[in-house]
Amino acid sequence: MTDTPQAPKPERGDPTWVPPALTRDEQTRRVGKTPVFFGPPLAILTEGQKNTMELSGKLNRTAERYLEILRDHGLELAEPERQCLAHICHIGFMSPLEIRELPFEVGLTEFDCEGLDKAALAKKLEAASFADLVAVVESLGF
Repeated sequence: MTDTPQAPKPERGDPTWVPPALTRDEQTRRVGKTPVFFGPPLAILTEGQKNTMELSGKLNRTAERYLEILRDHGLELAEPERQCLAHICHIGFMSPLEIRELPFEVGLTEFDCEGLDKAALAKKLEAASFADLVAVVESLGF
């Protein structure tokens, strides 16, 4: 045993502090502030609210609910179907209208690959809810 005290571990705020590695399920919050551009959807969502804590609360509640919707919705897609939808989504930003038109777009696309049945995919998308379609687009990274 030595009489020298152990060096204290760095704590939050110390530049040498490293946050513990958390999985997505374990991560409950991210410390810090981030400037956010309030485009029309966020401006409408937070209309009339000026208090920063109220705004933050509203955004976090909405995001939490949205993540639950994504968790509980979506479609089982075969890999050729995912490739087809990814091809369609590669146009960039997918507006709500464009997401709703995915069944129509499947019929128009020239994309083809082995195992893809466009008619069956279009029918599957037509039967899906908007939440299911959004979850599919999000799962593809768009």
